[in-house]
Amino acid sequence: MKPKITALAITFNEEENIQRYVSSLAFADEIIFVDSNSTDNTAAIAQKMGVTVFRRDFDSFSKQRNFALKKATNDWIVFFDLDEIITASLEKEIITAITNPKEFVAFTIKRNLFFMGKKIRYGGWQTDKVIRVFNKKYCQYNGNLVHESIATNGAVGRLKESANHYSYKSFDNYNAKLNLYSKLQAEGLYIKKTKPNGYHFFIRPSYRFLWQYLYRLGFLDGKEGFILAYIHSFAVLKRYLQLWMMYRKIE
Repeated sequence: MKPKITALAITFNEEENIQRYVSSLAFADEIIFVDSNSTDNTAAIAQKMGVTVFRRDFDSFSKQRNFALKKATNDWIVFFDLDEIITASLEKEIITAITNPKEFVAFTIKRNLFFMGKKIRYGGWQTDKVIRVFNKKYCQYNGNLVHESIATNGAVGRLKESANHYSYKSFDNYNAKLNLYSKLQAEGLYIKKTKPNGYHFFIRPSYRFLWQYLYRLGFLDGKEGFILAYIHSFAVLKRYLQLWMMYRKIE
């Protein structure tokens, strides 16, 4: 017998993705959004489709996600982002996995990244996998301001089916995401009292580009691979620039 499932998501201005996302979660027994005060119709559309929406000021990804976990009435959770597509085959595998989880308290899912209309096969994304299905009794988010991950008290399994990840809406939107991540990472480093120096400004961004573009074969993705490597290396530079500005009280 299939256990009851709660589908969770954190949202901000996702009105164009709501219908597709909610429709793909028809197998869930409840769907809950924690919305960071969207300025579009995200909350209204979601509620019209039967989603329970809680509004909460954004402070960090981990806190938003852990807040959502507290609102879930079921133990088994699926926690996808709205730019990730749950296929019928993935749905079937999820249900099979949690119906007979064996020793596993969580499951990782591989993501296929699509960027500027192209499926990215290299640059580090060929091994991109995240926990998206888990039992909340044994799992919680680790507290990181950004790039949060699940801390599990038990074994983690791996699903074979993949989710398609359409993170790219437009160049400005993608760049804005990276800027937010850089800012949150800078805040985390500031809390740890890390002080930026020449290594952070020159070596770290260069290393990120070379690692992604050459070592992880990003060049095989053509111009899209180059653009991804470049903007992600620039995001590293912005992280330490923002950290430097924090120490100097510069807005």
